[in-house]
Amino acid sequence: MVVLADNGPEDFRTWKEFLALGDAVSPAEVRSRAEAVRPTDPSDITFTSGTTGRPKGVVTTHFQTVRVFDTWSEITGLAAGDRYLIVNPFFHTFGYKAGIIACLSRGATMVPQPVFSVETALANIAAERITVLPGPPTLHQSLLDHPSRAGHDLSTLRLVVTGAAVVPLELVERLRSELGVATVLTAYGLTEASGTVTMCRRGDPPEVIAGTAGRAIPDTEVKIAHPTGRELAPGRPGEVWVRGYHITPGYFEDPIATSRTITPDGWLRTGDVGVMDEQGNLRITDRIKDMFIVGGFNAYPAEIERLIARHPDVADVAVVGIPDARLGEVAEAYVVRRPDSTLTADDLIAWSRREMANYKVPRQVVFLAELPRNASGKVLKAELRAGRSVS
Repeated sequence: MVVLADNGPEDFRTWKEFLALGDAVSPAEVRSRAEAVRPTDPSDITFTSGTTGRPKGVVTTHFQTVRVFDTWSEITGLAAGDRYLIVNPFFHTFGYKAGIIACLSRGATMVPQPVFSVETALANIAAERITVLPGPPTLHQSLLDHPSRAGHDLSTLRLVVTGAAVVPLELVERLRSELGVATVLTAYGLTEASGTVTMCRRGDPPEVIAGTAGRAIPDTEVKIAHPTGRELAPGRPGEVWVRGYHITPGYFEDPIATSRTITPDGWLRTGDVGVMDEQGNLRITDRIKDMFIVGGFNAYPAEIERLIARHPDVADVAVVGIPDARLGEVAEAYVVRRPDSTLTADDLIAWSRREMANYKVPRQVVFLAELPRNASGKVLKAELRAGRSVS
C-alpha cells in the first residue's frame, strides 16, 4: 500500500519510498519488463459507477484501450493541435481514456480542470483557447445559461462530445448557433465495453445527434434483445446486447457476476433498454432496473425525462417510480428550474398531460436546486428515492 503523504502506518509506503525502490532496478530490467507486456495483458481495472448496485472492477487490456480510443478520436476528429479541457474525472473512462489516452494518441494538449465550476470552465476556455470540450449535457447547459458567459471569448470551441443522459435537441442547436461549435456528437458506451459502443458521425443531422447515440463503431455488433437473446425488429424496445473485440475479459475476482453479464458466445448484456431504428441508430430509453410499471404499462424514466426537458422553464430533470395504491407505481419528477422561473408543480403536471400519454405523467413534482450526481455525472436516483437530497 502506498500513501501520497510524507508519513503513514508502518505497513504502508510513502510516495517517496515507493519511488526510491526504482533506484535498485537497472535500465535493462526496465526494458525487459516493458517488452514482456503483451497487447492482451490487462492494462487497468476501472470500477463501475455503482448507481444500480455494488461497483464492480472491469478488467481492460492494452489492445482494447488503444484500439477503441483510436477509433473514438478518428470519429470525433480529434487532432494534433487541439486543446482539450478535461473536466471528466480521471478515474472514469470518459476522463481517463476519452481524455488522456485520446490526447496522447493524437498529440492534443490536455488542460485538466480538477473540480468543475462554471466560472472556472468559462475562464479556462477563454484563457487556454480550448477547442474540445466533452462532458455530460448538464455541463454544456450550465455554460450556455451562465449570466457571465458573454464576458468570455468561447469562439475557439469547435468540438463537443456528450452523452450519458438525455440530450435535448435545443442543447445541440444552441451549441451550434450561440457558441458556433461546428461539431456536436453524442455517443453511448459502458465500462464493460471499454467505454464506447455507438457514436454519431460528423455530418449527422441535429435530430439524430439529439435523439440517438449513433451507430455501432467498426467491428462491433449491437442488437436489441428479448430476454432469451433473440434479436428484436427495429423500433421494438429491449435490452441492448453488445459483442466485439472491446468486451471486458471479466470482472476482477468475480466470476459469478461475469457469467451473469457475458454470455458463453461473447454477448455483453448491458442492462440498458434501447430501441434501434432502420439505419442502426441506437436510442437508450433507460436502465432495466429503473423501469417501473404504471397500471400494466412499462414506463421508462429516460423517455419521460426527455419529454419534460422540452419545457422552457426546466433546466434539469430526473424521474423515478414511486408506489401508488391504485396503479402500482407512478412517476415522480425531480426538477431544477431555470433562473427566475416561477414554474409550479401544478403547472408542470398540467403541461405534461398535454405532451405525453397519461400513464407517463408525473403525479408528484419536487423542485431542487440541483440533482445529486456522482463524479462521472450520473444522477444518483437511489438518493432521490430515499429522499436524502430533497429540499
